[in-house]
Parts: sequence; C-alpha cells; structure tokens
Amino acid sequence: MDESAPPLRKIIHIDMDAFYASVEQRDDAELRGKPVAVGGGGPRGVVAAASYEARAFGVRSAMPGARARRLCPDLIFVPPRFDMYRQVSGQVRGIFERFTDIIQPLSLDEAYLDVTENKMGLASATEIARQIRRMIREETGLTASAGVSYNKLIAKLASDENKPDGLCVIRPAEGAAFVAKLPVRRIHGVGPVTARRMQSMGIETGADLRDRDLPFLERHFGKAALYYYRAVRGRDDRPVHAHEGRKSVSVEDTFFTDLVTREELIAELDRISERLWERISKARAYGRTVTLKIKFADFAIISRSRSFQAPVRDHATIAEAGRALLLAQLPLRMGARLLGLGVHNLEDPEADMEAGQLALAI
Repeated sequence: MDESAPPLRKIIHIDMDAFYASVEQRDDAELRGKPVAVGGGGPRGVVAAASYEARAFGVRSAMPGARARRLCPDLIFVPPRFDMYRQVSGQVRGIFERFTDIIQPLSLDEAYLDVTENKMGLASATEIARQIRRMIREETGLTASAGVSYNKLIAKLASDENKPDGLCVIRPAEGAAFVAKLPVRRIHGVGPVTARRMQSMGIETGADLRDRDLPFLERHFGKAALYYYRAVRGRDDRPVHAHEGRKSVSVEDTFFTDLVTREELIAELDRISERLWERISKARAYGRTVTLKIKFADFAIISRSRSFQAPVRDHATIAEAGRALLLAQLPLRMGARLLGLGVHNLEDPEADMEAGQLALAI
C-alpha cells in the first residue's frame, strides 16, 4: 500500500443552502420564514427539496408528499421551476470562475473548487470562500455554506458542519481528528446500508472505523476497504476534475401524478426526447446506445436499451427508439412516477477531432 503523502491542495466545497426551496422563498415573500417543500403534496407526490423551516419537522427530499404533510400540516408545496434553478446555478458558476477554472460541479447546487493557484492570487483559501459566499449573497440573494480543506473528502464533510450559511475550515493537522468524531453514516462514500452493517459490528464513529485494520476492512468491505482506511485517516488524493469525460447524456422527469395511459406516457416521453436532443446538440455528445428509464409508483426502476452500429446524430431516431422501448413495456404493471431517456456509449472526442469536427464540449 502506498503511504506516501498526497500533494497538498487547497480545496473548497460550496453547497447552496436548501437551494430549490430558498429560490422559491427569495422570489415569493409570502413563503419566507414558512415551511416550504418543492414538489408534489398529493397522495403520490414527492418532496424534491425542503426549506430549513420544513426540515425542522423532519421533512426531507425524496420523502412522499403525504408523509411530509403528516409531519408538518402547515407545509406549503410549490411546483419546481428547474429553468430558474439552472439560471441561478449558472450565476453561481460565474462567481466561481472569477477565482478558478478548476471547478467540478456535483449538481446544480454544489461543486468542488481547487484554489491552490487562483486567478486572484490570494494565498488564503478561507478568504476565497468568504468572498465567494459574500458574492453569492449579494448577487443572487441566497446563502451558501462552504468547507475549506486540503482534500475533497474533508472539504465536503466540512461544508455540512455549520449549515446553513456557514463556513468550516479543516487544516491538514486536523483532518484525521475531524473524521474520527463523525458518525460513520456521515462519511462520504458510506451509504445507508453500509452504515447499518458497520453499526452491527460496533463501528459507530470514524474513530471506531479507524481502529479496524486494513485486513479486517478488506474481509468485510472488499474493494471499498482501502478508501475507508484512508478516509478515516483524513486522506483523499482525488483531484478536482474540471473536465471529466462525459459518459452519457440524459433527461428525466418525476411526475406529481403517476402516468398510466399509453397516450400520456408517449406524450411525456416525446417532450423528454426533445429536451434530450437539445442537450445532445449543444454538447455534440453523440452516442450509440439509447436507454429508457422507468421508475414505478413503488419506486422500483427498470431500464431498457437499444444500441446502434454508429452514434445517433438525429432527433427522430432517438425519439423513435425511445418510443419503441416504451411501447414494448406496455401495459405497465403500475403507474410511472418517473421517465428518463438518455444516450450512452458516446463517441471518442479525440476521434471526432481527427474527423475534422468539434471536440465534445464538456
């Protein structure tokens, strides 16, 4: 095992606070200070995001709307406005770019930034995080929390430490002790199932996990063992990837009311295919495999794919393939709460350049 020290970096993890719900509260004064859920409040609706006022009652994202109402009878549901969320996310990205080009978005509301060398020539990553948070507040009217540290793992954990509207700085000498005090379920990379398994072994905290040697971890957790071994020692040498290779392009929609009939399923899939083609065209991300995703009312998911000999370069073929995949599943065993369509097996951008075309835009 390589125990050499990873290069010292200055990493910031920015996480917007209750992003979707905060945008809605910003834009509607009647919602401010009240428990708000973005999503559907009907019997089959799902919470996409919850304000901090709603979280105080136990309301969380991905929770069925009916359960959220039981927890918080005064909960106000508002429909999502993804175009607005994307617009605000673009504003925030623009703020990041004033400081660095090494930005790795994780979603619309969070990203890693490597500011080891930055455009402002600032020596302090903490000062950069302060300025970014100030600019976000002044220019978008929203708040963000930041974690500042020497690697991605600790920065992400730190950003959650003082939410909302918080800043947490963990220096290299403090990393291992910081992880040691955390519940294992909070360690990035330890999912709910693994956390329960660890707890059944008496591993409740990072310190407990650190007390187990590598052979023990390998016996019980296989390939993930080395990551856990390093993580609880505050080690993570993953770089911030500013230009990760795109593996797929997809669009999916979750519905407030489950779709059942052939007509409404096809109509919704056609809308999804149009949005997918817009993304494909913009990114020039042409792939050979078209994949349909269906999530049922009971949250079970199936996917079906069709592959072509060459990358698909027209919307009609993608739309037709998606419809054929959907029709082959009809009648559905129960209503669909989500439909998705994507393309995979993208062509090599290097080969694309050699053919005299533009490289894939990431």
